[in-house]
Amino acid sequence: MLRYMLNRTFNSLLVLLAIITITFFLMHAIPGGPFTSEKNIPAAVLKNIEERYRLHDPLWKQYIDYLGNLIRFDLGPSFKYGGRTVNDLIRESFPISLQLGVFSIGLSILIGIPAGAIAALRQNKWQDYTTMIFATLGVSVPSFVLATLLIYVFAIKLSLLPAAMWGGFTYAILPATALAAHPMAFIARLTRSSMLEVLAQDYIKTARAKGLSQTVILYRHALKNALIPVVTYIGPMSASILTGSFIIETIFAIPGLGRHFVTSIYNRDYTVILGVTIFYSVLVIGLNLFVDLIYPLLNPRIKIDGKQGE
Repeated sequence: MLRYMLNRTFNSLLVLLAIITITFFLMHAIPGGPFTSEKNIPAAVLKNIEERYRLHDPLWKQYIDYLGNLIRFDLGPSFKYGGRTVNDLIRESFPISLQLGVFSIGLSILIGIPAGAIAALRQNKWQDYTTMIFATLGVSVPSFVLATLLIYVFAIKLSLLPAAMWGGFTYAILPATALAAHPMAFIARLTRSSMLEVLAQDYIKTARAKGLSQTVILYRHALKNALIPVVTYIGPMSASILTGSFIIETIFAIPGLGRHFVTSIYNRDYTVILGVTIFYSVLVIGLNLFVDLIYPLLNPRIKIDGKQGE
């Protein structure tokens, strides 16, 4: 176990270093700089600003300095938000994205898995067809279209929910629903297909021949094995949702991490782009490691050291 964790941690650090290196040099390969789009700035002032942020240093030196600061968890100052660091931006905006993400992940799992299981148990019946119609719509309709439709119906026509901004649970319902629609539909389809495959296995037929109830077969034997591919998907999906959807946050004017990321690209705010990318990468790597660790809980035949159980 300890050896496995050490190997995974070492490999994760290599992957993170590769992401930082590629992002850093690609970002600096684009012509211009963070302040070249600023208007009415005298050349002398622009030179002083770039010297302050050490943008005239050789690229390799900037890279080494950035890695040195990163070891101390210092993501650097923002070029566009005066007096604020990237750590400040993440500290202020991520809790909002986290709340929105938790609502969305909860909706996706609590509705997607039962819907997929019911569709599999009622294959080729109206419950199956109805679930798959909504699942296909959820996968096909873009989130920004669904978000606009939800605002029009529930905020403008019915005046039941706020159309934008962030201020509590009621403000989270519409953006969380729009953000959860696609993963919810995908989880339902994935659960259905995996459940159908499991229900056709010999050990399920044996359980039925022994006279076990449908509930026992479903919860004790079928669902745990059917959830393995679903759990694999939930890991990176959670990281993607937790870091915030820039489209949803922009439409609903939510001051989350995703909106800062998009704004930093427009502004060419190098440190914010790098900082948010690193933060996102750490979340993805960490959640994937967490998913690998809970596999044995779902199926004891799976061993995290790679050995298959009997």
